[in-house]
Amino acid sequence: MSAIEANFDGLVGPTHNYAGLAPGNLASAKNQGSVASPRAGVLEGLAKAKRLADAGLAQGFLPPQDRPFIFGLRQLGFDGATDGAVWEAAYKADPVLALNMMSASSMWAANAATVSPSADTADGRLHFTPANLLTGLHRSIEGYQTYRALQRIFPAESHFAVHSELPHQASFADEGAANHVRLCAEHGGPGVELFVYGRDAFEDWEGRFPARQTKQACEAVARRHGLDPARTVHIRQSRAAIDAGAFHNDVVCVGNGPVLLFHELAFEDKNAALDAIRRAADGLFEPVFVEVSAAEVPIGDAITSYLFNSQLLTWPGQGRQVLLAPQETEETESTRAFCERMTAGNSPIGQVQYAGVRQSMRNGGGPACLRLRVVLTEAERAAVNTAVWLDDALYETLTAWATRHYREELGPDDLGDPALVGESQTALDELTQILKLGPDFYPFQRV
Repeated sequence: MSAIEANFDGLVGPTHNYAGLAPGNLASAKNQGSVASPRAGVLEGLAKAKRLADAGLAQGFLPPQDRPFIFGLRQLGFDGATDGAVWEAAYKADPVLALNMMSASSMWAANAATVSPSADTADGRLHFTPANLLTGLHRSIEGYQTYRALQRIFPAESHFAVHSELPHQASFADEGAANHVRLCAEHGGPGVELFVYGRDAFEDWEGRFPARQTKQACEAVARRHGLDPARTVHIRQSRAAIDAGAFHNDVVCVGNGPVLLFHELAFEDKNAALDAIRRAADGLFEPVFVEVSAAEVPIGDAITSYLFNSQLLTWPGQGRQVLLAPQETEETESTRAFCERMTAGNSPIGQVQYAGVRQSMRNGGGPACLRLRVVLTEAERAAVNTAVWLDDALYETLTAWATRHYREELGPDDLGDPALVGESQTALDELTQILKLGPDFYPFQRV
């Protein structure tokens, strides 16, 4: 069946900041306490998305989370006559807790959910499971709002199955599409779904950094999506990659169509992983593996440059695939040289383009982090909330909206400002009207 792959990017929120709350994310730790620019962040994301839309690719948006999360603070016993007063009281009483309620990972839509196209599922519907993001307090409060967003954007139950998150228990720690890759001959045909996990929930973990994804979470998502076990592969991420700072598989691996681009140290048992993929793809397509050796690109360079956290795309008018990488990939000698050698040869990847997403990169997210990939048939695409699709008019509307509402700078000394609450809520209230998400989408709208 004919289908397209759409990218749904996470809009950067009005309170984008560098609180450094994610253990194992080296960029986040390095930039902790730096001055952020929410306005530059959202405009960078919009420009990157517009680039894809202008090329003829399907491009939509997911909304940011409501931050500061006043609803959560009230649940924790903070009170006040206004939401701003609640925030002020919480920030004074427990600034670390408050910063967790100010931060979110929703701009990195690859963290939002795992998606299985209808061509792969038993009931012929497109399935979504929002990630529970249990390894960080500030991220663990996102799942329900993500669930609501997916329901509003993909509302037709005849086409879409939007599940709730997995149980909020460490055995089922789930990081969404950041640890999931789909390979196929063409987007509308049956594919092979790869689930990459960092640890088995029932083993002791003593790594340098947390292994965020469990095998049990991967298996549960595959079951609830109704995937064919013969076309589903569970792969263990290498301990070496996690210890080096690859907190998600998409920091060391990316795939599109039949092509898998990966670092030599991406998987714990590389040969077994590749053999399993070949067996799962047998009769459907021949996988194409593009391996990047540690001699060519040291694992440290792979992580700081985010070479693999790039969008690997079937670009209209191009015979070979296009890699949309962050500027940091071009600025790192080893990764720039690799990209030049790769595209000059007979690789299935024929071009590398570079995107400026500095604000995202400083918190550990490249172009691939910013998007959730959703394969849609013609009928499914017609059933999507039309207001979220990017075109020239929406780009102009969102650019004007962000310029009007977002602060140019947001530093550590600004985060306790109670005025941020009203600014953020005003911006998000207007956004729900632009994207037609309903007047009761955010918790503050339901009071």
